Amino acid sequence: MSGPYCTMLLADAGAEVIKIERPGKGDPRRAIPPFARKGDAKKAFGYMAYNRNKKSLALNVRAAAGQEIVRQLARVSDVVVENLRPGSMAKIGLDYEGLRAINPRIIYAMISGFGRMDGYRSAYADRPAFDIVAEAMSGVMDLIGFEDKPPTFTLYGLADVYSGMIAAYGIVQALFMRERTGEGQLVDVSLTDNMLALNEGMVALYSVTGKEPQRGKLEHLWPRGAFRCKDGYVALNVPDDIVWSRLATAVGRPDLVDDARSADGTSRAANPDFLQPIIEGWMADKTRQEVVDTLNEAGMPAGPVYTARDVFADPHFRTRRMLVDIEDPEVGTYTFARSTPHLSAAPEIMSEPSPALGQHTREILEGLLGYSADEVQRLADDDVVGVTK
Repeated sequence: MSGPYCTMLLADAGAEVIKIERPGKGDPRRAIPPFARKGDAKKAFGYMAYNRNKKSLALNVRAAAGQEIVRQLARVSDVVVENLRPGSMAKIGLDYEGLRAINPRIIYAMISGFGRMDGYRSAYADRPAFDIVAEAMSGVMDLIGFEDKPPTFTLYGLADVYSGMIAAYGIVQALFMRERTGEGQLVDVSLTDNMLALNEGMVALYSVTGKEPQRGKLEHLWPRGAFRCKDGYVALNVPDDIVWSRLATAVGRPDLVDDARSADGTSRAANPDFLQPIIEGWMADKTRQEVVDTLNEAGMPAGPVYTARDVFADPHFRTRRMLVDIEDPEVGTYTFARSTPHLSAAPEIMSEPSPALGQHTREILEGLLGYSADEVQRLADDDVVGVTK
């Protein structure tokens, strides 16, 4: 997911992105359910979600002729992104060193579990990794869940998506540097690095105090979490005594501001069994909206805990254009999350559907690389490329 998400961000921003896929099968996510269906046509939601605004080149990079096509593309391209198993591209001469010899201005972003740049390679560099491995080894997983339960995962693919964002950020940095130096460079992106950077609070706490944060347990602040009301949950966070004063007053218990059991964050963190029934008792006969309106009016940040249905129903997300409708010629119109941020000079993103496998093979080879139609057909007959009929 990390490479496709990275390049989706760049495509949304207006870059021409060529996705190289295996002829016949393509990206493995093309075959992973659930599927959008219309008649006999079907398309995997994961492929649709991360591959909008791209062109598909079906190419066998194990074939010598396929490798030569990649080299020709590298000569006329700005950026290469790959998140294959470590060493895969080096075996076929298409790693950074191989492509830099062809185009010194090339920016080569490689995404892996543990990082691969020379001088920064650990003993883990060649290990395969999934997102959950990065969550586990960065300390993130140890902090997710409850004190009396095992560690658990976060959002599915969080490390992948976040690493895709960081890769795009690194690519933009490298492009900016190239404007000054004229030279390309390697962008080394590690899932585990990124999750550790995201978990910077754990690092700082341990460095300064020698303490390890505990899963499901806050030591110096409370409340923080989801609190039950009439029709669901509301999320609250009280980082200091000023916000606590606002919350205590809003729930009709100003006496709690000076109560020894709740006068400061450490005391509140030690007495959730006393305080939580008070807060949820006040919420019990109120809807999420009523709770949020009352607390916001008191200067207390709060928000309803939404389900997917709630997100689609709230006009805020449509107003912000965060829900993008994309019409696919095969399976119809579906809605996906917009990439961010919003730029005043370019507030909208493109909304081309994810491509069919090999949809742009002829266009790329003939239009960009100068192959003749007969040459492309011979490559297709030799199973070097895949073309749509």
